[in-house]
Amino acid sequence: MPGPLDGIRVFDLTRILAGPSCTQILADLGADVIKIERAGSGDDTRQFAPPFMKDADGNDSTESAYFQCANRNKRSVTLDIATEKGQAIARKLIAKSHVFVENFKTGGLSKYGLGYDQLATEFPGLVYCSITGFGQTGPYAKRPGYDLLIQGMSGFMSVTGEPDGLPMKSAIPVADLMAGMYASVSINAALRHQAVTGEGQHIDIGMLDVMVAFSTIQGMNYLATGNNPARLGNAHPNIVPYQVFRTSNGSILLAVANDEQFKRFCAIANLSHLPDDDRFSTNPKRLANRTELLPTLEEAVASNTSEFWLEQLEANNVSCGPINNLDQVFADEHVVARGMRVEMDHPATGDAKVPLIKSPMRLSKTPTSERYAPPMLGQHTDEILQDLLGMGTDELSSLRGDGVI
Repeated sequence: MPGPLDGIRVFDLTRILAGPSCTQILADLGADVIKIERAGSGDDTRQFAPPFMKDADGNDSTESAYFQCANRNKRSVTLDIATEKGQAIARKLIAKSHVFVENFKTGGLSKYGLGYDQLATEFPGLVYCSITGFGQTGPYAKRPGYDLLIQGMSGFMSVTGEPDGLPMKSAIPVADLMAGMYASVSINAALRHQAVTGEGQHIDIGMLDVMVAFSTIQGMNYLATGNNPARLGNAHPNIVPYQVFRTSNGSILLAVANDEQFKRFCAIANLSHLPDDDRFSTNPKRLANRTELLPTLEEAVASNTSEFWLEQLEANNVSCGPINNLDQVFADEHVVARGMRVEMDHPATGDAKVPLIKSPMRLSKTPTSERYAPPMLGQHTDEILQDLLGMGTDELSSLRGDGVI
């Protein structure tokens, strides 16, 4: 069954994570994504290892786990865009594409004749998406942007971490991933406009913009008060109790989202007097008196096991959950039932299939699919240049001899 972007071709000149995560979303939705890579080295993340994917004997392959996370359903072409022949081939491929995605530094593609202004007249219907650290305008536009720097500059790290600890980054590169997500949404909107009007446009995604928007409730808490939010560790800035609690044999998450849940929790915890205490009767009051309330709750939760709390709280419709390690996540019956782990054949691992994380997008009429494993470097160069551009074996050999492909 074709995906919703079946028939859409994407010229993908991205690397690392923000751009590739964007184009993987498009690819999972059915787009034909042609990933352009530098011959000999390719996407930097091919070298972000170990770990490498394993072959059937448990030995390392040549393919990094990092590269696998954001390059499913793509075809790889090696092309040196620093050469005139490479630039000419790029323009021929762009002519057959609906979307161009790049994450070079602002203005970085202009020296190759592949900037938006250089292509817009020749390809007026092209959707051209640029993903950079700071966007196409503003005093920081020329700066390179890296996930860690953006997490710090956006204020994200200032509100992440323990109150008496250092500012903390996310364990995953959230600035890269959210930039890719916003870019993919923008591209789909631009494709709708393209379908209606025939017009392309330039999409400008700046990672700092993305993370300022991603501040959401904490950003609005600041705008509403003028006060910088404090780091709260695992606690919530606007809801109490909503955090990690230690039990007698581990830890659980308790997420009491309203006053009725708080009453039910207190009944289970033998703390039925607390909801009648004027300091704790409503969430705003619990928030104002957090420091007085939490020691009592912590002592109560620590008196029993994680299993007790999870069973009792769930049975009484109080939001709670375990804190799983990743081995527990991928063994979880619900995660298994939803098919979030998929396996694909891969030329680098022989008889051993490559395990991948499935797209979470579930569309009833046009579902996502796994068509191509993350490609080997240049795996599809000949196939694409022959099929799309009609090149013969002699021309391909000549280009390869010149180092163009």
